[in-house]
Amino acid sequence: MVAGLLGLAGCASEQGAAGAEPRDVAAGTPTATSPSAPASVTPATSPTGSPRPSPVPVTGPDQLLVTMEVTGGFAGVHKEVALRGDGSVHTTDKGERAVRRTSPAQFTELRTLLGDPALDDVSDLTMNMEAADLFQYTLRFGGRTVRTDLSAEEPALDRLVQALSAWLPK
Repeated sequence: MVAGLLGLAGCASEQGAAGAEPRDVAAGTPTATSPSAPASVTPATSPTGSPRPSPVPVTGPDQLLVTMEVTGGFAGVHKEVALRGDGSVHTTDKGERAVRRTSPAQFTELRTLLGDPALDDVSDLTMNMEAADLFQYTLRFGGRTVRTDLSAEEPALDRLVQALSAWLPK
């Protein structure tokens, strides 16, 4: 456990502040927008001592690890973000596409959020049908599709949505 935390901390410190900034894959330059501070990957352990999450494995650079579609709201938002096995993040907003690259620490963090065993207990549909104008999030990962409006308290899912949302265009 300590080695894992030191490994994550070591990746972050090796990169420095500039290494944490997302990069344009095509040009290899920092992008204009940067995700906000990443969500913590330290999970809350259950009273039964459930295992800590470990990063989901990567089988190849073209592997699609997770996609998230954000729709709804008063203005009719429709944004998408996808994380691939090569660490690239593909986004779409109003027909505009962008590709950025995660740092090694960010890639490990996103994969660790995806590997949280608490996600197994999240319902495939957590929506407040009486609420109007909430954003709806459709996530596809690990052979599942999960739809939520974040109205239910699901800490593992909330952390994943927050981390992926940081990559969406503002």
